[in-house]
Amino acid sequence: MQIINLTERPEFAEAVTDWQWQAFGSENSREFFSSVVKSCLNGADLPQTFIALDGDILAGTVGLWRCDLISRQDLTPWLAALYVDEPYRSRGLGQQLQEFVLEQSRRSGFREVYLYAEFAGYYERFGWKYIGDALDYPDKPVRVYQQSL
Repeated sequence: MQIINLTERPEFAEAVTDWQWQAFGSENSREFFSSVVKSCLNGADLPQTFIALDGDILAGTVGLWRCDLISRQDLTPWLAALYVDEPYRSRGLGQQLQEFVLEQSRRSGFREVYLYAEFAGYYERFGWKYIGDALDYPDKPVRVYQQSL
């Protein structure tokens, strides 16, 4: 399994956009995810999108975003849009994608990384510390996590 920046294989941009939209979006939010992916491809420091490849097969994706939760814009950066394709689940790829983002964040000089989830139990297994609740737009309660680098 190889994890690389999407900029190295931009032909996967549409598939990554569709995964993010279907996993995390709403009926009308595909253009939002498309704009994030396009920003990554334009060479911005943040956001960045990383992909996991099994040979030439797209297996997963994860982002490093400036902000992923409007109600907590005071925190940055965020591990965002972690997605592993179904045939690759329960094989440790989610952990590998997290570790990759943490290493990229460390190299960029960040001291901590944040994420949010609607559920408990998964991220704690990988060293993420629950730091409290927040609201995802407009009023969905979520759990906020932090990892020191």
